[in-house]
Amino acid sequence: MSKLIRLVSILLTIALGISACNLPSNDTSTPTQGSDAVLTAAAQTVEANLTQAAILNPPTVPVIPTSTTAPPTVTLAVSTNTQPGATATQDCDDADFVTDVTIPDGTTLSPNESFTKTWRLKNVGTCSWTTSYAVVFSNGDSMSGPATQALTGNINPGQTLDISVNLKAPSTAGNYKGYWKLRNAAGVLFATFYVDIKVSGPDPFAVSGVTTTVNPANYSGPCTDAGGYKIVFQFSADITTNAAGTVTYKWERSDNANAPEQSLTFASAGTKTVTTSWSRWFNPGDNATGWQRIYINEPNHQAFSEANFSVACDP
Repeated sequence: MSKLIRLVSILLTIALGISACNLPSNDTSTPTQGSDAVLTAAAQTVEANLTQAAILNPPTVPVIPTSTTAPPTVTLAVSTNTQPGATATQDCDDADFVTDVTIPDGTTLSPNESFTKTWRLKNVGTCSWTTSYAVVFSNGDSMSGPATQALTGNINPGQTLDISVNLKAPSTAGNYKGYWKLRNAAGVLFATFYVDIKVSGPDPFAVSGVTTTVNPANYSGPCTDAGGYKIVFQFSADITTNAAGTVTYKWERSDNANAPEQSLTFASAGTKTVTTSWSRWFNPGDNATGWQRIYINEPNHQAFSEANFSVACDP
């Protein structure tokens, strides 16, 4: 670099010397062509030397050192803590439904009827069920059952267990279904089983039966009273209904005599007794038969069986 500076200084000195010889003077004549050529050549020489020097000696550019060391690794902290019992271990807690011990699916029960439902389950997992396990109501119709009920003993893998809960049929007719599950000691639910029942509706009000008797049912003997022999037959009918309501009825008898319609009110299902009598006159040697029965107009529109009598008078 110092050599280049000295060379440039020498060339500049020569150029100045030449130009001094051509400084303006009182002579107003035009410079000669030769002097201009000398100046141009000198300038070109200086420019060429400067360019060559720049090419041969390029400026030094500072180099930023690179590091071969790998950038630091950022490690994210991941928590491995989970809620206890957040998920059930399939191999640990698992059950198979075996059978309905009581109340098979579709059983018909009366409104508000109490019953005990029993399921048989098998432990097909690898963990034992302990008294820390429980049967719990899941969803559907609870039928007044407990929300939770602890198991009463330990059930090892491969063993079966009968689970019973006390329930009550709803008061309204219809189909009902309630789902239950097992819960382990960590609170995890597994296995699903259910109870499926039908509640019957109340039967329409009706007379379910009538039992009629007569006394005497059979008479055999003298019929010798003056003016004829009078026998009074006493009839009694037990009318039974299936619910509360009012019954309208009338007596019918074998001689087609008309009887007035009467009514009988029941406060609840049950039996009530009604009576009537029929007087008949007989003479010696008469033989006769007859009957009376109850005809239910409301609600059945039905005639029930008659009570028969027979008479055989001595000659």
